[in-house]
Amino acid sequence: MLEFYSPGKLLITAEYLVLNGARAFALPTQKGQHMRVTPLEVPVLKWKSYTHTQEVWMGVILSVDNFECIEDNATPLPLIKKLQDILKCVRVLQPTFCSRGFEVETNLDFDRSWGLGSSSTFINNIAQWAQVNPYELLDKTFGGSGYDVAVAQAKQALLYTRNEYTPVVQSLSYDPPFRDQLYFVHLNKKQDSQQEVIAYHKRSKPSKKQIETINELTASLLSASTLSHFNELITAHEKLIGSLLQQTPIIERLFPDFNGAIKSLGAWGGDFILATGASCPTYFNEKGYTTVVPYAEMIA
Repeated sequence: MLEFYSPGKLLITAEYLVLNGARAFALPTQKGQHMRVTPLEVPVLKWKSYTHTQEVWMGVILSVDNFECIEDNATPLPLIKKLQDILKCVRVLQPTFCSRGFEVETNLDFDRSWGLGSSSTFINNIAQWAQVNPYELLDKTFGGSGYDVAVAQAKQALLYTRNEYTPVVQSLSYDPPFRDQLYFVHLNKKQDSQQEVIAYHKRSKPSKKQIETINELTASLLSASTLSHFNELITAHEKLIGSLLQQTPIIERLFPDFNGAIKSLGAWGGDFILATGASCPTYFNEKGYTTVVPYAEMIA
């Protein structure tokens, strides 16, 4: 039996611009995805994927010859097709992959709607199993910058610079003195990162100056020793990305009376935001946002 684990992630800086070579700062979450692979005597692939509440959200039996579906167990067809596409892609990269029968179980620690990386953790786990390049597998299946796979591999804070299938990854030790005033707030909606990336690529490319400014903000954020300085930096970051996307920063759009700073994380408009200040739990709960997670409970 083989076991694999990849932590989830949160992109703190350089959202969108990481696709254009900006240095991104990302953090691993305490929750991630597990994969257990057990050999079988019969030439089939029995697959079960469990939610964080131990409910089966995908259960299929596939042939190992061409990954045709033998039994779907009421799994939606789009989910089956995506799994088949990924498995076929793995086999192109590694022709001996899954040449015999296996039983595979995947288990998420976090709610799939949280956007912490159910896809990237899965890609990293299956890439470890098949011993293929996870960045190439991601590129050929879900797409994206690859920072999330880098976090899944490193299992710690890092700086990430995109470079096709051999990115530049610098592991970091990050423990801000004001960590007890940092909170992650879920916006009660799931953002489709793939569609956001497609829409972003249709826009004009950022200038070299904009990428340099984001890199400078990232470097300053990593060394910020006070919450007030941190707030200034994430506010400046929001304004720059908002200008690039022609969108209003979320603090202005949804939380204009908030006494602190707010930063979008990853694709704008859904999943989690980073908010600062001791009043966060009370403020956001009163606004109807009940998932407010302290930094110490979210970040690995």
